[in-house]
Amino acid sequence: MNGSEFAGKAVIVTGAAQGIGRTIAEQFLRQDAGVVIFDLDDELAAETARQLSPGGEPVVSVGGDVSRRADVHRAVETCVERFGRLDVMVAHAGIAAARPLLEIDDASWQRIMDVNLTGVFLCTQEAGRVMARSGGGTIVVTASTNAFWVESNLAHYNTSKGGVVAFVRSAAIDLARYNIRVNAVAPGVVLTRISAWVTENPALAADYLKHIPLNRFAETIDVAKVVLFLASSNSSYITGQTIVLDGGQTLGIMVDAPEEPIPGTGLS
Repeated sequence: MNGSEFAGKAVIVTGAAQGIGRTIAEQFLRQDAGVVIFDLDDELAAETARQLSPGGEPVVSVGGDVSRRADVHRAVETCVERFGRLDVMVAHAGIAAARPLLEIDDASWQRIMDVNLTGVFLCTQEAGRVMARSGGGTIVVTASTNAFWVESNLAHYNTSKGGVVAFVRSAAIDLARYNIRVNAVAPGVVLTRISAWVTENPALAADYLKHIPLNRFAETIDVAKVVLFLASSNSSYITGQTIVLDGGQTLGIMVDAPEEPIPGTGLS
């Protein structure tokens, strides 16, 4: 990817006030794109925008909830008004909560679906309408390995991310006629606030890493690099795909080789 790949382009990143979203926004700015930081925490979004533009980089913040169409529409309008266009939508915002299946209440289930799945639909539709009128664009969505490699006590989160993967495939088919590509990234465990209960607990982290062949957790930059690839011309013939970033965790089960020969094999 050359340094001018996104020069003059306009990008919206949802959930961009911190963590993975912030790193994605920062990387687009480094590629000379104009960026809208869209986040539920409007004060933190504004502070992040200030921190990412010490030299007057083209970045603006918008506070809002991705599960509310009016807020998503306002973010898209802000992007077009500020930069005159919208080329890339990164629908990253998401939430999680752990609770046994039999204890998940209606409000918790609905909120996770509203943010993680309906939010992706609204961002895709609102951005897609602008992109369709202007000749095309790219949409990158954050899914999760939980879409297909589920974890206990996360039924609502797992389900929402499974829905995201199916939606990305549907959107890719429907929007291809407008020259709009839609893809997803599916991270495993990333070193962020939401995963700190695992990554910052020495015992839990050590146990978790036994199941990751590359023997490390992802950094936010690992995710951001793939997002930029999927938004770039280097992936111009890729659409409807979900790229897994998990260090090999979901490839299969890792077991230690037995110290003694396996009975009946004749091998030593």
